[in-house]
Amino acid sequence: MITDLSVAQFFTIHPDNPQLRLIRQAVGIIRGGGVVVSPTDSCYALGCHIGDKAAMERIRAIREVDARHHFGLLCRDLAEAATYARIDDAQFRLIRAATPGSYTFILHATREVPRRLLHPRRKTIGVRIPAHRVAQALLAELGEPLLSSTLILPGDSAPLDDAQDIRTRLEHRVDVILDAGPCGVVPTTVVDLTSGVPVITRQGKGSAKLFGETIGA
Repeated sequence: MITDLSVAQFFTIHPDNPQLRLIRQAVGIIRGGGVVVSPTDSCYALGCHIGDKAAMERIRAIREVDARHHFGLLCRDLAEAATYARIDDAQFRLIRAATPGSYTFILHATREVPRRLLHPRRKTIGVRIPAHRVAQALLAELGEPLLSSTLILPGDSAPLDDAQDIRTRLEHRVDVILDAGPCGVVPTTVVDLTSGVPVITRQGKGSAKLFGETIGA
């Protein structure tokens, strides 16, 4: 875990052909309790090991959010997502058509999800399967989902997108920063699949047209 006097590792990662040795170093830091800044196909995100409560609380502190803030799970594929979220056949077909891509799907959680990550009343979890090559490589090496929160800092109106800016503002608060160049400032489109009809609860980067006439307001 990083201390106040520590400086985060800063890895320059190729966005299309990420260097495996750097990915492995980053995964080692995550498994050791570290907080990572990594690119996705929508914007940069803060992440940590799914079972690490202390690292999760560090992310809450960075973002200055309380217990009502809901984290998402970055998953490498649908099979992994189905370990943590209950996905029926219709939901499976819909998610398969939209992923990998810039969507977060709200689903009923399975017992594999730590209780502290669940919506307190609905017992749901947000899952996404990102298309970014660096995110895919990180998840493949990690072998399990990454707990994730969009990298938008208190007082900012948009997520951070410049790695040097991220380094300046967070190098004493995170453990590793993966610089893969700009990846955008528009968050994912959030689709609630907990009822019979998909409901767009946040229009973001992902197109709602994939869901046809079934979108709720």
